[in-house]
Formats: sequence, C-alpha cells, structure tokens
Amino acid sequence: MTRAPGWEHFEHMADIGVRGYGRTPAEAFAQAAIALTAVVTDPAKVRPEEKVEIELERDDDGDLELLLVDFLDAVIYEMAVRKMLFGRFEVTIDDYRLKAVLWGEPVDRERHQPAVEVKGATYTELKVARTDDGCWLAQCVLDV
Repeated sequence: MTRAPGWEHFEHMADIGVRGYGRTPAEAFAQAAIALTAVVTDPAKVRPEEKVEIELERDDDGDLELLLVDFLDAVIYEMAVRKMLFGRFEVTIDDYRLKAVLWGEPVDRERHQPAVEVKGATYTELKVARTDDGCWLAQCVLDV
C-alpha cells in the first residue's frame, strides 16, 4: 500500500461525501467515521473521555457497502442519543460482523462549534473496494 490511512470529504450537491482509506476495510471504515465527525467539528478537538461500543452484523451475503452504511448510521445514532461527538474509532470486521469502539465526549458547543447535524448515511456514491494502489476505500454521501 502506498497511501497512508486517512480520510477526505467530497462535494455532492447539498450533502457531503466522506471517504476513508486504510490497509483493511476495517481501517477504511474507521477513517470514514473520522470524516463523519469532521463534517460536524474538528476531530482533534474531541477528547477520548468516554467509550461506546457498537456491534453490527450483515446476514445478506455479507455486503461490506451495506455494512458501512449501517456502521455510519450507528455512529450518527450514538451521537444523537448520547449528545456526544467521537474522535477516535477502533473497528474490527470478521465475517461481516463489525465491532467498533468509539471514544468521545459530550458536545461542548463553545469548544466544538458544531457546524451541521448529520441526519444519516445514504447509498449515494456508496463504495467499499480495494483501490489501484492496494489500499481500501470506504465512501458514501451523508445527508446533512
């Protein structure tokens, strides 16, 4: 792999796309989750004070793309219900079972200055695949 793990945004009409890159699908998912946080605030401003665990499983032929949408929607759900932001993610994927640990803290409006509220992950531009340079890409458009 020539590309280091990372993330980026891409424009899509009124919404925003997120991309995560990694050596494995799990690492790409974690980077996509950081990109999700970066839609709301600078992930570096989020302190890893509390840990939240997520477990998901796809039983429909193990579609990684659908698992990505489920994962990002689960992160968005945890953000909304707990009124938290997450800046660090540890993801494992085994036989289309995903386990994730999210580290974050309650929203501090003054310090985090949230830009938008993310409503959900969509199937638009949805892709989980190996790229030409051998790394993994996980991307979709978020409804904001």
